[in-house]
Amino acid sequence: MKVVTLNLNGIVNASQRGFLEWLEKLDADVVCVQELRAKEYQLPEAFLEVPGYNAFFFDAEEEGYSGTAIYSRSMPKAIIRGIGSPQWDLEGRFIQADFDNVSIASINVPHARTEEEVEHKLAFLEVLGLHMKKTRRKRREFIFAGSYQVAHRSIDLGNWENHQREAGFLPEERAWMDQVTGPIGFVDAFRLMNRQDRQHSWWPFDEAQANGMRLDYQMVTPNIADYVVDVKIQREPRISPHLPVMIEYDMEL
Repeated sequence: MKVVTLNLNGIVNASQRGFLEWLEKLDADVVCVQELRAKEYQLPEAFLEVPGYNAFFFDAEEEGYSGTAIYSRSMPKAIIRGIGSPQWDLEGRFIQADFDNVSIASINVPHARTEEEVEHKLAFLEVLGLHMKKTRRKRREFIFAGSYQVAHRSIDLGNWENHQREAGFLPEERAWMDQVTGPIGFVDAFRLMNRQDRQHSWWPFDEAQANGMRLDYQMVTPNIADYVVDVKIQREPRISPHLPVMIEYDMEL
């Protein structure tokens, strides 16, 4: 089973850079995408009926904002939109597909630059952390894939010394990641297989990779971690400032 996550930075913009062609050729079972910035009803049929995939969307109420989706080769047993928190569910930040052996979610954490945006982001992370903690009590396995907008450790971004008080690498953001991979009990699937530096999943089109950050993750329950066999960040084609994070698991849906 191969699961891919990608922040599109706008699905229409991504389509102009070859998103649909890339998706059709992609050898993946489940593709989680974030930051659509368009509602399902606004999208042409080509986005909704991609050959070989079933498509499921969760729109934000606000126009041109947020939004998540899952493209799946197999038909899920159920689709869950939202985490049961009206404030965040109106922003379309979480959609989950339930299969026989695993539940896979596409998550879009808010991007932040200003102090107000950082507070907004931290508030969502708190609610998301509580939701992830709750799932650990369930008798199911989970893959929480998405754009977390946090570089967890200094190895996860270039020139980290100069970014310690910037959003994406704030102490409180990194402490949240410590909780997810510590007491809450999820595993960063990518780092199970690749502990090298400069494994960045985001950098602007006009910047060198050395100036990037690893902001996109697949957080998995421990039993799923045992099945991780390959990890990759795909650098080409550049569909978005974010790159696809691909994880292969030695298991079936």
